[in-house]
Amino acid sequence: MGKRQREKARVERKEAKRVRRETLAAEAQNLDGAQEAKLMTEFRLLSERHAAGEVSDTTYTTERRRIFVELGIEAPEHGTGLSTGR
Repeated sequence: MGKRQREKARVERKEAKRVRRETLAAEAQNLDGAQEAKLMTEFRLLSERHAAGEVSDTTYTTERRRIFVELGIEAPEHGTGLSTGR
């Protein structure tokens, strides 16, 4: 791969990250206080159930990710919409 191709790929990745950050910020602003409080309560209860052994690690990770994506804390993954890794 030539130098120009590498530079173009780098610029495209940078632009994709910027768009993703802007999208997350816009989605987070769309949450009203009640929606955010509901999601935070849901996360607290999920964490308590996980600590008590009532929820498996897999379920905890999946649900935690879903909640964080809805809150705009984490970016949604392409494909399945959920991912346990980066």
